[in-house]
Amino acid sequence: MKRLLRGTPDTLIAKAQNALLKWYEKYGRHELPWRNTDDVYHIYVSEIMLQQTQVKRVMEEYYPQFLQKFPTLKALGSAKEEEVLAAWSGLGYYSRARNLHATAKLCPTTLPKTQKELVRLPGIGRYTASAIQSFAYHQRVGVVDTNIARVIKRFFAHYKQSDDIIWKSAEEFVNPVYPTLHNQALMDLGSLVCLPTNPKCTECPLNLTCKGKEEAEFYTQKQKKVYEELELFYGIALKEGNIALIVSKGPMYKGLLELPAVDPVDEDYIAEFKHSYTKYRITVKIYRLHEPKSDVQWISLEDANNAHISSLTRKALRHLRG
Repeated sequence: MKRLLRGTPDTLIAKAQNALLKWYEKYGRHELPWRNTDDVYHIYVSEIMLQQTQVKRVMEEYYPQFLQKFPTLKALGSAKEEEVLAAWSGLGYYSRARNLHATAKLCPTTLPKTQKELVRLPGIGRYTASAIQSFAYHQRVGVVDTNIARVIKRFFAHYKQSDDIIWKSAEEFVNPVYPTLHNQALMDLGSLVCLPTNPKCTECPLNLTCKGKEEAEFYTQKQKKVYEELELFYGIALKEGNIALIVSKGPMYKGLLELPAVDPVDEDYIAEFKHSYTKYRITVKIYRLHEPKSDVQWISLEDANNAHISSLTRKALRHLRG
């Protein structure tokens, strides 16, 4: 095995690897459904969903329903984009769904096994490719997400080191016998113990050999997220139990159905609510729309929630129903 740091014997690294796996056996999140399958498509779907969504929401609200509707790559690739977007509705970052759909069309039977081939597919970058290689194909590769990067930075005292150094150390640290379990364990360690603030060092299996434990706070970049305030105005037109929706051409919800935009008129004001989207904090105001344009689609209120509507529109409809 390679030596990760000058003066760090291979025996210490092996002990750290073993301690990590013992910890994972006892405390790891073994209940996650994507950890109990070798189906590359199922693992791929989970990785894309988890990029911007909490584990609990993915596991309980989206992952099983999505796979029930599209159980295979072929089924997903054969579906219409509107069906895929409807199944994704509420998860946000809809380019993820479009990339999933595009990849399924390119790879209707299975996904490739090499990083070089994987990163050529829509929406698959270095992390997702390595996750597929490790978790689906059990290859000995390093995997670096936000949680693992934090563990690697602290464990090897990689203060202000480049991403390439972090990836190289993660690659060299991988357990040669149990690479998949090793990467899953690192992920859980970063999520449950090696926290961004107030890390639980006394509970960490890597505590004895951690190079940065005395200054753990230095190994996580803290950047205050800056949000941009927006104010949007939408109109609601109802006719015989149907609501007028339009296909969005904007950058946020392109291709999804949403309420038509309107110029605000005080006497038509209905209500307002707050909504968040990536870097935006949005105040949404809804108004009565008396004469919708000819290009609207009339969708029954009963069917609207199952259509490919934006999360903002879904929230507006809930608000409308009270």
